[in-house]
Amino acid sequence: MANRLVSATSPYLRQHADNPVQWCEWSDDALAQARRRDVPVLLSVGYAACHWCHVMAHESFEDEATAAQMNDGFVCVKVDREERPDIDAIYMNATVAMTGQGGWPMTCFLTPDGEPFYCGTYFPGTPRNGMPSFRQLLTAITEAWTQRRDEVTAVGVQVREHLHANASALPAGSLPVDDRLLAHAVAAVLGDEDRESGGFGGAPKFPPSALLEGLLRHSERTGSPEALDAVRRTCEVMARGGIYDQLGGGFARYAVDDDWVVPHFEKMLYDNAQLLRVYAHLARITDDPLAIRITGEIVEFLRRDLRVGGGFASALDADAAGVEGSTYVWTPAQLVEVLGESDGRWAAGLFGVTGSGTFEHGTSTLQLRVDPDDDARFADVRHRLLAARAERPQPARDDKVVTGWNAMAVTALVEAGLALSRPEWVDLAGEIAATLLREHVRDGRLRRASLGGVAGEPAAALDDHAALVTALLSLHQATGDIAVREQAVDLLDRTIATFADPDEPGSWYDAAGDDLIARPRDPIDGATPAGASLLAEALLSASLLALPERAARYADLLDATLGRGAVLPAKVPRSAGHWLTVAQARVAGPLQVAVSQTADSAGGLASAARRAAPGGAVVVAGQRDSLPLLHDRGVVGGADAAYICRGTVCDLPVTEVTELQAALR
Repeated sequence: MANRLVSATSPYLRQHADNPVQWCEWSDDALAQARRRDVPVLLSVGYAACHWCHVMAHESFEDEATAAQMNDGFVCVKVDREERPDIDAIYMNATVAMTGQGGWPMTCFLTPDGEPFYCGTYFPGTPRNGMPSFRQLLTAITEAWTQRRDEVTAVGVQVREHLHANASALPAGSLPVDDRLLAHAVAAVLGDEDRESGGFGGAPKFPPSALLEGLLRHSERTGSPEALDAVRRTCEVMARGGIYDQLGGGFARYAVDDDWVVPHFEKMLYDNAQLLRVYAHLARITDDPLAIRITGEIVEFLRRDLRVGGGFASALDADAAGVEGSTYVWTPAQLVEVLGESDGRWAAGLFGVTGSGTFEHGTSTLQLRVDPDDDARFADVRHRLLAARAERPQPARDDKVVTGWNAMAVTALVEAGLALSRPEWVDLAGEIAATLLREHVRDGRLRRASLGGVAGEPAAALDDHAALVTALLSLHQATGDIAVREQAVDLLDRTIATFADPDEPGSWYDAAGDDLIARPRDPIDGATPAGASLLAEALLSASLLALPERAARYADLLDATLGRGAVLPAKVPRSAGHWLTVAQARVAGPLQVAVSQTADSAGGLASAARRAAPGGAVVVAGQRDSLPLLHDRGVVGGADAAYICRGTVCDLPVTEVTELQAALR
């Protein structure tokens, strides 16, 4: 018999709809039920592509005896961390404070007021490696609740106070955002580079997307070969390793080893959106064939495997038919079976598939450490292997369309399309953005996610708002559509009103409301950029593209936000990649390029500007006075003219592509 999750808009929650556990979604009613029954809340947080979430579900949540104990002693609440990042952030902070580590599945026991008094992650179905079984833990929690209530309550109060203390604002203007700060941050990051295997630090290795973008912008701004070389090394080894799907494109979430050979096989939209931006940026400035190829393959992966309705799905699972990675790994014999003896042996050598294997049970992930010596043969082999792989059990897909992650994909598609002269990618970005505006805005409020075209109840977070503003402003630059710009700045104004800390200008809350035990505020860039650093990017673009009366306000808020965030690249630069990215653009001017066009312009100068302008620059094109940056700026001598400004300092207009390229260098 299905529980109350059967009507949830989250695929992850629906995965648990047939559990014998009487799960509820997070709500005031669930907490009120715990008060009426005088029992704790058992909060379980995970996401659809999480391998160990599936393991715990199979061992415990699908077990009748365990479920009976859960139902009898607790109000059980399931949360999709991707749909409710605010709840996830609060209780993950509590989990880390209590245990020294975090992760998913996350298991927290709360008072009916939502105060956590015991937290952990995965608990096995039977005692293992010194860990109690989940049922033993349930028994211990019930005993503490019924016999030592004062201790439980005291712990909950202490944790609440800790959460409030750790959600305080960063100091205002403690460091200047200048070249010295950025040089320090870049030097610190480069000092942590693994020069042999790429990336920064040791295993497990996550694609350092925001850091790579920040280093690219630093290289363009300063001419630093060291920063560019670090990006080249990391992008190449990731693209050639097992973390990248050598047949179907797209990156897995992370590698468990130093050499990027064995991934944790789940594929996340947010990773691939950010990496699309990085590889397109690298391709634009270097014309590197590998970067160009990977850019196109990521777009194809998004279109083929993640497109759902008018948006992109959140993730592909790590497992297929209950076995992690089974869709993606091969043995030499399997290659021969599909390709024949000659091509099979050739493919095994090319992809690093060995008899002993690089993964489990003698299987290997596919790597491409060197380019093939026969492109036509390679294309044919890939096509046949991908077709054979399609006959295997496939990973489940989380069809939830998350606003912020889709918005990051929109920005990346626009930038990639302009950089590599692929207008169809810009068109695709426009389709995704239109879907978000049509399906994710209800009653004038932006929602976090939708399923099947129906937006869920949870409100969008700061990162959703900020990423969507940037996406819309990117589209505006590509198309000149004034309506899109106005939608962006209207959304930005609502974002400021909703998330600003009125007592701390330049500081931002991550969640819209204050109905939880703490209002989360985390400025650290993680797997996705912090909401505050994303907002800084939105403010930077809007300060150049909006009408003057709004632009000045955005510029002031940008500087206040970066002023608070400056402590992060100064102290923890590897956790401040997007802050570094935005700060590079701010210190560069920010750079503005306005191309005034004739009525019959072929657009050549504008295209050259979009390809030559460094990351973070604002580039617009149109006729005189059609946009704020084109006010009183006309053509020169009957030809298109580019006006280049850095901050408030402008060059003379140029009309030739070579002059434009020289000026932007």
